[in-house]
Amino acid sequence: MERNLYYYRAIVTKVYDGDTCTVDVDLGLHTWVRGERIRLSRIDAPELRKKSREAGLRSRDFLRELILGKEIILQTIKDRRGRYGRYLGEIWLLKDGQYVNVNDLMLERGYAVPLEY
Repeated sequence: MERNLYYYRAIVTKVYDGDTCTVDVDLGLHTWVRGERIRLSRIDAPELRKKSREAGLRSRDFLRELILGKEIILQTIKDRRGRYGRYLGEIWLLKDGQYVNVNDLMLERGYAVPLEY
């Protein structure tokens, strides 16, 4: 299967939980898509309800602290949407002069587990 990857500059405007956020996407030439909901691909974070609430809050707060209000690079897969209608994406953040994959960081720090589609 051929995967066409696209990269966009974006600003994170909301973080719902440890694997879902909202971004404003810069398409270039003064054109923006605002309020696009993104599901972080390849990871699954704890939910914010019931038994997993405490872990879910820790995961959300870590992601929020990391990316909320910041400019990121958003990598998406052409026309691929998750089962809830959100675009799937990888988030890249410039940190200490290098780009860090936020999805991988969520896994490395134990705030999410791997997810296969």
